[in-house]
Amino acid sequence: MSDIIINLDTALHECPQRGSEGNKKHQRFVRRRRFLERRGFLKQKQLPPESALLKRDAARRGAGVDRERGKKRKKVDGQGGQDGAGREAGFGCGPKKLPKENAARGGSKSSGSRPSPESEAPTVPGRTGSSSAKPNGTKNNCSTGGLGKAHLWSEYESGLTAALGKPSKMVAIDCEMVGTGPGGRNSSLARCSIVGYHGDVMYDKYIRPVEPITNYRTRWSGIRRHHMTSAVPFKAAQKEILKILSGKIVVGHAIHNDFKALKYFHPKSATRDTSKIPLLNRKAGFPENESASLKRLTKQLLHRDIQVGQNGHSSVEDARATMELYKVVEADWERHLASCPAQD
Repeated sequence: MSDIIINLDTALHECPQRGSEGNKKHQRFVRRRRFLERRGFLKQKQLPPESALLKRDAARRGAGVDRERGKKRKKVDGQGGQDGAGREAGFGCGPKKLPKENAARGGSKSSGSRPSPESEAPTVPGRTGSSSAKPNGTKNNCSTGGLGKAHLWSEYESGLTAALGKPSKMVAIDCEMVGTGPGGRNSSLARCSIVGYHGDVMYDKYIRPVEPITNYRTRWSGIRRHHMTSAVPFKAAQKEILKILSGKIVVGHAIHNDFKALKYFHPKSATRDTSKIPLLNRKAGFPENESASLKRLTKQLLHRDIQVGQNGHSSVEDARATMELYKVVEADWERHLASCPAQD
């Protein structure tokens, strides 16, 4: 019988740790991505889906709440529960006392009487329309992702909520344009009028365009050469106008043309365009999908003639007519918008 020789290599060979190298590489990638996200260098399409961000932020907030709970328990145990009675333990978003308030609190302690938790929290009302009003003299102890954007959105939303349903926060605008550039093809702002809910004139000025005027379009605009001698420069007028429109519900007819001349974008949810209301056309007896002119709607619904004669349009008259047309369907229109809010 022949002998069978088997060679066994019992030496241990180290396997390449691909998993650990891959994990390190992935961790570096994640750290780099988070850094770029915080700095705002990533484009919108490169960012992860909003649902993933929300889940991540919720997980971070949950971890933060757990840490805060642990700290508060330690603090309460160390101090015998003296400072923990003033605030509700278990939430990391409680108001934090400022030094001035702490001094007053210390004075009350030295006098031997301890204030109740209700008396410690000042009852100062927040801003009108804000859903998360904070008392004066408090700091928010929460750390949330995207604080800047959330703050800006809450600022805008609070102003818009305050504007809804308040006549003082509603304005109507109308602008007159002249021609600039070769052949007067470009439309530039030459007059702007803003009226309040009751037709009171809030702004009415002639405006000098940046480029030279090549066509005054007097038959429609009513602008003549002598109006430009005392006209306000465009940049100065733009600042004045945008200051008035800020935080307002703006009514206009084909209002996108006015905003284009102003080089401005107003939130869609705070804009009311009377040229795009099927209900107005229905009341006037026009087809709902037709973009009826301001002159025809005013004649049919308000029984008044505007834009007559050869002297051109009056932006004050047009703005007032626009506001009156809005009032005709205000209740029904606002009810419809409340059920189908516009996306900005």
